[in-house]
Amino acid sequence: MSQVVPDLSEHEVNTKQTDVSHRGMSHVEGGWPKDVDPEEPEHVKRYLKKSQKDVDYLKAVSAIGGQVEDLIKQNNAIDIYEEYFSGRIVDHSSEVPYANTVAIFLDPHKEYGRSASYISWYPDGANKLAVAYSIMQFQQTPENMPTSSYIWDVANPNEPDFELTPSFPLTCVNFNEKDPNILGGGQYNGQVAYWDTRKGHAPVETSPIEHSHRDPVYDLAWMQSKTGTECMTCSTDGWVYWWDIRRISEPVEKLQVMDKVSKSVYGAVSMEYEAIAGPTKFLVGTEQGAVISCNRKAKNPQDRIVGTYPGHHGAVNSVERNPFFPKYFLSIGDWTARLWNEDLKTPIMSTKYDGSYINGGCWSETRPGVFFVIKSDGCLDVWDYFYKQNDSVLSVKVSNDSLTSFNLQESGRYISVGAQNGDVTLLNLCEGLAALQQNEKQGIGQMLEREFKREKNLEMRAKEAKLKAKKEAVAAAKAAQEAASNGSSDLIKQCEADFFEQTKGDDDEEAAGEVPPPSTAEMAESAEADEA
Repeated sequence: MSQVVPDLSEHEVNTKQTDVSHRGMSHVEGGWPKDVDPEEPEHVKRYLKKSQKDVDYLKAVSAIGGQVEDLIKQNNAIDIYEEYFSGRIVDHSSEVPYANTVAIFLDPHKEYGRSASYISWYPDGANKLAVAYSIMQFQQTPENMPTSSYIWDVANPNEPDFELTPSFPLTCVNFNEKDPNILGGGQYNGQVAYWDTRKGHAPVETSPIEHSHRDPVYDLAWMQSKTGTECMTCSTDGWVYWWDIRRISEPVEKLQVMDKVSKSVYGAVSMEYEAIAGPTKFLVGTEQGAVISCNRKAKNPQDRIVGTYPGHHGAVNSVERNPFFPKYFLSIGDWTARLWNEDLKTPIMSTKYDGSYINGGCWSETRPGVFFVIKSDGCLDVWDYFYKQNDSVLSVKVSNDSLTSFNLQESGRYISVGAQNGDVTLLNLCEGLAALQQNEKQGIGQMLEREFKREKNLEMRAKEAKLKAKKEAVAAAKAAQEAASNGSSDLIKQCEADFFEQTKGDDDEEAAGEVPPPSTAEMAESAEADEA
């Protein structure tokens, strides 16, 4: 019986309890004088120059210079940023790319045939997304069609999490990055509205029709500002408007989209604004197949249109900068995707012409060489330039209808795709398409730089050939003119020679039949005869 009794320890030990708490620090740039706007590069530059000339600043730099120098020497001796226990980087090059369907969000008013025209992810995490529903075809909107758009919860795809009730169907909608409770949207009739989910389903305020766009608002982007209340919109009426939702009664500023050379007005169908490329720079994709580069704060008003990049046969449905290399941007239009450098007017790389029309595209947020395109045949294609440049690495059949909109979440793992029948499909990408590969950023940077130099050399060679051909044409024209002038002078000389030769022949004939002049007596007799 004693063997069945459990063994008990003769000693007991109480471990010391350790309290653990998670804390963080939020660093916000501040300390600027009231007259200096840190968002304006000119203000910052002027203030820095003024501060660097201050005597106290020079003394402070000299005092702490020695301490900083010691720290720099220590950093050179020991790499404090080296990750000793980071582990090895997993190689996914041998894995076959794939994407799984996570959920499908159905339009509650599917009977009206609305399409998912725009998708926006919730800024803090991949738990919600906003979808704008409308019919973009001209005069195809049925009577009594609902105007509602919805915010969906990824965990509950059966019913919408929140309803947006504009006065007209929404063509675009976007979450405010600073305050996710605020959304901005553009309507089919050209008006701009914004919502605060804490204040109800109706828009807080809508722009007046007389101060709004004349065509549907195709894109809306929130701008980097102190207040976080500024946004910009574009439309096929050829205008870009800047708004402040604190006073949305009229636009803060306007810009007409046009070609800088021909002065032709272009209709805007897509827009790209990325603060990392410059707080005042943005790109506009047009109906005419060109991408317009603009600068809001140019010194001269005529210089706000920086340049034009023509390269598509149809409307540029998407334009987006590479998040790792902002100098390079992607344009999606007609049947191709083209990669540009803002210093060249020709694309440095292009995909081959697809059999289906391409309706949109975007870069991956986590991999510099990966981008996605959606097509009218219902397929989503994934291109990975780090491994293959001639073909896509993955093609997923998402819907039987044409794909109209999509958006990639910040983590790079989830992508939402909207179709013409109103369905929004949420896909989960494999680790190989979302995780940064070893030496990928360096390799893609070298590839882009190589292609840029190659295209630059080709452009210079084309200019030289054109200049040479022009010089040859001028020389040939000059030679022809000289030959013509020489030929005319020879003809004149020949004519003169023939004339003098003919004249000489007449003189010889007169000399051969010459009659002696009459005498004085004969002249007198002739005169008397005339008198008689």
